[in-house]
Amino acid sequence: MNQLPVPGRDTVYVWIGHSAGDRPELVRRLLRRAGGALLGRSGAEIGMRRAPGGRPEVYAHDGRTLPVSVSHAGGLVVVAARADGPVGVDAERRRPLPAAPLAGRWYDPHEAAWLGSRAEAGRDLDFLRLWTAKEAVGKALGTGLRHGGLRRRMPAPGGPGELLRPVPGCPGVRVGHPEAGDGLVLAVAVVGAAGKVDVAFA
Repeated sequence: MNQLPVPGRDTVYVWIGHSAGDRPELVRRLLRRAGGALLGRSGAEIGMRRAPGGRPEVYAHDGRTLPVSVSHAGGLVVVAARADGPVGVDAERRRPLPAAPLAGRWYDPHEAAWLGSRAEAGRDLDFLRLWTAKEAVGKALGTGLRHGGLRRRMPAPGGPGELLRPVPGCPGVRVGHPEAGDGLVLAVAVVGAAGKVDVAFA
């Protein structure tokens, strides 16, 4: 993808790369690709830095900046970028885990109860969807999981409606789980969304 975002459409673009060993170099390459695509510059004209507060961003040498987010899951690197405001991404490999006890220890009581009511065969997936949503929202807000981020209530994963749905008690914050395949649980979050937000894999 070597084009500017479509005007009038708030979109999160996601890049997924497989690391064969040099993960930092893969991160740099994906960040340059994101910056080049959304800022309309070549990769050589894109720089990377931390914004105030610690969030990563890429910038063009003409001074324009682009909010980005990075996550690692096993041998994968995931980068998300959005021209319309802060973005967060988190990824986990699906795996068996004691979902109900972990949720009872860390999650909001309503989330723990919801998870306990789910079919046992899918609880690990539901637990990881909530976990990745919390991580992605924390990254988009620039706070991580500090200040009660694990207990910050997320919308129940799945169900009808838009892919990115409002986070209870957080105006303008949305989160959802685009299908990534490959046993990957992926969450994308945005801050400052005024309307529908699309997600596109680049």
